[in-house]
Amino acid sequence: MTGRPEHLPERLALLPNAEVAELLTEGLLTGREEVQSIKLNQVTEPLPHTERRGDLRPVRDLAEDAMAYCRSNGLKATQADAWLAPRLHAALRLTRREAAEPGLWNYLALGVAPDYVVWRHLPEPKDGKVAKVVTERFRGQYHKQAFARLWWAAELFRDGSDYGPVVTACGNQDILNTALRMSVINHRPTAQAIVRLVAKGVITTGREVNALVGAVNASAATLMYDVIAPDAERESRSLLAWIDEAETARQVSRNTLPTGPEEERAPELSVSTLVDYFTDLFADAPVRGREESEEDDGEG
Repeated sequence: MTGRPEHLPERLALLPNAEVAELLTEGLLTGREEVQSIKLNQVTEPLPHTERRGDLRPVRDLAEDAMAYCRSNGLKATQADAWLAPRLHAALRLTRREAAEPGLWNYLALGVAPDYVVWRHLPEPKDGKVAKVVTERFRGQYHKQAFARLWWAAELFRDGSDYGPVVTACGNQDILNTALRMSVINHRPTAQAIVRLVAKGVITTGREVNALVGAVNASAATLMYDVIAPDAERESRSLLAWIDEAETARQVSRNTLPTGPEEERAPELSVSTLVDYFTDLFADAPVRGREESEEDDGEG
């Protein structure tokens, strides 16, 4: 199985897309080879800053601890997402502009923790075929790439400084796989309302999540959520202050959730308004299998 990179510099770096293809060998994707880490670090570009938040070791340690957390507790690899997402976000302390740089995520996946990517995303073999990780987990869009998807989930589902909703969102693979890619999730009350329906048990199965998210997205084409459920105006000072605090911040806790930037939460009235609205939407949304279940109940 792919292991820890042989060469780990002190600092994170940017790995341009143009340099990735040669590194994504069949052996790596199947977990049978190591990354050519020395060669990889010869083609990287430095981060545009020299701040402490660019240190490599904290991120490497988080990846190792996420794997250890699941192994020691008998959890599936998918359950690492909810543990790692808020901690990765708190350790990196990025602006959205910085997080939009694919070179950073390329480097995390290939230069820092390729063993984590293989461990987390290598599927079970089927029909006697050799299983392999899809290349998008190493170099892909923000909602597909192994580390970018976790950072963006934490960014879009946190409620101000509270990462609690992130744990709920990342504990459901259908939210990560479906909701994360939809632009409507950029509206914070919408994101919080969806998470709240999951937390309350209104939405439980993957089919129900997909039905709800589909209905929410379709409704957004005709109903402006930011009109019926306005968000608080956001300003950058608290985020920038939080980023500056990285210079003196302690290591991200493994046992308790970290604290994000002290931004104002999504307005409670807006969130509750959308919870009620989405509950009604879901009641009328087609859920595959629900009709058969209701018919069986009626026959009983």
